[in-house]
Amino acid sequence: MRITGLVILLCISLVGFAQQSPLTHYVNPFIGTDGPGNTYPGATVPYGMVQLSPDIGTPGWDRIAGYFYQDSITSGFSHTHLTGTGAGDLYDILLMPVNSKSSKRIAANGYRPFSKFDHKEEQAIPGYYQLKLQDFDINVELTATARTGIQRYTFPKDSLSQVYVDLGYALNWDKAKDTYIKVVNSTTLEGYRKSEGWARDQRIYFVMQFSKPFLSYDLFRDTTKVRKEAQGENTKIILNYDTAEGEQLVIKTALSTANINGAYASMNTEASHFNFDTYKKNAEAIWENQLQKIEITTSNADQKVLFYTMLYQSMLAPTLLSDPNGNYKAPNDTIMYAKDFDRYDTFSLWDTFRAAHPLYTLIQKEKSSDFIKSLLAHYKETGLLPVWSLQGNETNMMLGYHAVPVVVDAYFKGIDFNAELAFEACLASATAADRQIPEYETYSYVPATNENEDWSVSKTLEYAYDDWCVAQFAKALGKNKLYRQFLKRSENWKKLHDKKTNFFRPKTKAGAFVDDFQAKEYTRFYSESNAWQYYWFVPQNIPALIKTTGGKEAFTQKLDSMFSLYPSATDKLPIFSTGMIGQYNHGNEPSHHVAYLYNYVDKPSEAQKRIRQILTTQYKNTPNGHCGNEDCGQMSSWYVFNALGFYPVNPAQGTYILGIPLFKHAEIKLQGIKKFTINTTNFSTENNFVKQVFLNGNELKRGFITHDEIVKGGELLFEMTSEPADRKLEMPEPNKIY
Repeated sequence: MRITGLVILLCISLVGFAQQSPLTHYVNPFIGTDGPGNTYPGATVPYGMVQLSPDIGTPGWDRIAGYFYQDSITSGFSHTHLTGTGAGDLYDILLMPVNSKSSKRIAANGYRPFSKFDHKEEQAIPGYYQLKLQDFDINVELTATARTGIQRYTFPKDSLSQVYVDLGYALNWDKAKDTYIKVVNSTTLEGYRKSEGWARDQRIYFVMQFSKPFLSYDLFRDTTKVRKEAQGENTKIILNYDTAEGEQLVIKTALSTANINGAYASMNTEASHFNFDTYKKNAEAIWENQLQKIEITTSNADQKVLFYTMLYQSMLAPTLLSDPNGNYKAPNDTIMYAKDFDRYDTFSLWDTFRAAHPLYTLIQKEKSSDFIKSLLAHYKETGLLPVWSLQGNETNMMLGYHAVPVVVDAYFKGIDFNAELAFEACLASATAADRQIPEYETYSYVPATNENEDWSVSKTLEYAYDDWCVAQFAKALGKNKLYRQFLKRSENWKKLHDKKTNFFRPKTKAGAFVDDFQAKEYTRFYSESNAWQYYWFVPQNIPALIKTTGGKEAFTQKLDSMFSLYPSATDKLPIFSTGMIGQYNHGNEPSHHVAYLYNYVDKPSEAQKRIRQILTTQYKNTPNGHCGNEDCGQMSSWYVFNALGFYPVNPAQGTYILGIPLFKHAEIKLQGIKKFTINTTNFSTENNFVKQVFLNGNELKRGFITHDEIVKGGELLFEMTSEPADRKLEMPEPNKIY
């Protein structure tokens, strides 16, 4: 079945909605490849080391993931990509098949071979990507195992068919520093690519095997031809073939971040043969198994595609770092060994602590254990938990110490890891001697500076939340002195509240608020946001925030203004200010919990209205279907939770605040044979509010459910209605883990 980005709905109408239809057919990997989404459409398996995807070959913000739907050329297919970030890195080990039909070159891609293509001759489903290179009449197919990329090229008849293997290729922030290619024999290459970029010390070792021997080759160190092996910043090899019409060549590229032996281990354990269709079938089966963890019932084709695409994209990160031998390149720049667990990296924690990691604790419990053990390995290797780690490096991007809520959430949900080591790691990160934490401890807030990315207000609010998580962890482990210390620190958000403006404002070391304050301006004191968007980040104590705001009426009015105060035509909006509903910014993470705050002021109908508005306007089944960077699973995990009807406003409390389900029926498959079902009564397009909610047949008098209630299995029933049905709801107690 052929599935392209723009005709996926036609294909779905052909396969129908029969239960036996594979869920992979409802995934559109092109969502987010246009607009600000920054996703890639290529082949990978859940949380895999390999992300084999096309590269346009020209730099730019729109091509952060290597691919941009509006473009019409490709310069090859590389093996590593980031999903949905704003960081232009990776793109390791580029391959490109060519022949004598074209020799065009352009400066924009470094004078590398390229071909134009048409989206009508392109398709993608989970674990598989296909593209016709029009200038060469070569069909390219990609699939993957966890650590191996497999390509199949179908050539026309040509006595000068070639495959370029380009290790010097780099894009955006990435730069090759040391590359190496060795010709082992006429069917095998091995080597490495070491580079620097956003991650300063990246190492990818590879073994590449070909299903047909190459007749000859041209091996280059920069522009100099060499024999058998080449080492330098810019190495490449051109492999020469004489192909018959329709002849196919399969290429397997196995990776390790540790050494060549690890790459051979990846090849031997995951890719021992050259049957491309078997690899493709296996990759699709892995994805099908993962997608079946949540079953939905809907007659809306777009919503079904969106849900399963978002579920798919939630599983593209974190990514494997260790090889089958257990070895990996660590952030202390040595080779380390993961004993009895798989080491992962690509932890975009400022984004993913909010919804992605809570989702993993529900449907990826086994993986969650390895994720936490990976965070703790980072701590043992560097002395701190990661902030934003990539390819065995700490990038220190963004702010907070948000590995802490991820670890604490996992602890309270029964994920397996060393709790004492984990608390030690959390404490170390909360008392580190950098990231202005010493000033935060001294002043009980982060003082404003003249630095470009000062972020002092955002840091204060986010540190205070992380402190609450440390306090709850300490309490659970009987560390009462530390519990009291960090619980007090968790109230530091109050230090920056200005009663006059009713906003959080930057404050100098002298204790004075910084002048020239305009709440909707994007200034250096707020991280990728403004004062409106950061006002609501006190998830550890919403009742106290309501009281500080002036009570429920004032808080409700402020929420109303948040969603109605649209930017004016003269406002200067930064690149990350997307998906705007008033000052609400769904394209960036600080806003993601805000709609649910209406539940705390007895206005659940307003929460339901805004949740539905965001679900139906900020996600689309089109290439530009993400309103902002997808951010390694956060944007997609938000959709998954909200479509089911609840969301973790405080991600480490063990609670999910109730919203409104998007589907008539949904079912979460839990460990063993347990299931948690979300059902509705009176479900229709007109009934857009919730009248009552029942848990296992009993009416809920509260506006939340707990993680424990979900994992025990059971039924959550929403009674739908056409009119708002506001009522006072019991909400989670601020200083309590459920």
